[in-house]
Amino acid sequence: MYIPKHFEETRIEVLHELIRMHPLAALVAITPSGLDANHLPFEVDPNPAPFGTLRGHIARANPLWYNFSEEVEALAIFQGPGAYISPAWYSTKQETARVVPTWNYAVVHAYGALRVIEDRGWLRGLVERLTDRHEARRNDPWRVTDAPSDFIEGMLGAIVGIEIPVTRLIGKWKVSQNRPARDRDGVVEGLLHEKVDTTLTIADLMRQSASE
Repeated sequence: MYIPKHFEETRIEVLHELIRMHPLAALVAITPSGLDANHLPFEVDPNPAPFGTLRGHIARANPLWYNFSEEVEALAIFQGPGAYISPAWYSTKQETARVVPTWNYAVVHAYGALRVIEDRGWLRGLVERLTDRHEARRNDPWRVTDAPSDFIEGMLGAIVGIEIPVTRLIGKWKVSQNRPARDRDGVVEGLLHEKVDTTLTIADLMRQSASE
């Protein structure tokens, strides 16, 4: 991934937080037929330092779990918020008109060797943690134990665990750091005016970046 220095994010805790907030990754691996991409939610464990471990699961029917290259690291791409940036929001537009549209976004790339896990206890623990995390905000959260135990056992037999000890963790926060302060202020105002969840989040990221 191309990352100009002013867009680079290296703080591990910040990268991990994006993964927690946007856990659905595009997992890209090399197979005998070429690149293969699968979309699946991961949990991130900060251990071992410095980059931590990703854990998820795929369907046993998915050939990825027995068909990936062990010689080449896999790549998990976590796409955070993103928003179109109109050049009309720049003060520079009024001064020179030498401006063009762009896109602001935050993204994390995690690299590491895939490890396949078939242990039922490991799989159940993972499924319970993922479920509890994403059900936590609900008034009446569903739990794995709400389903019949034989049904859950059958479902566990239909999945395979994926673990990635992360060897490289790369973050790109493209939030107008390359623009003059007056242009950044205009972008934040424009994003806030749109009142869409993603534009509000990008505006927050821009303000955080400006205060650091």
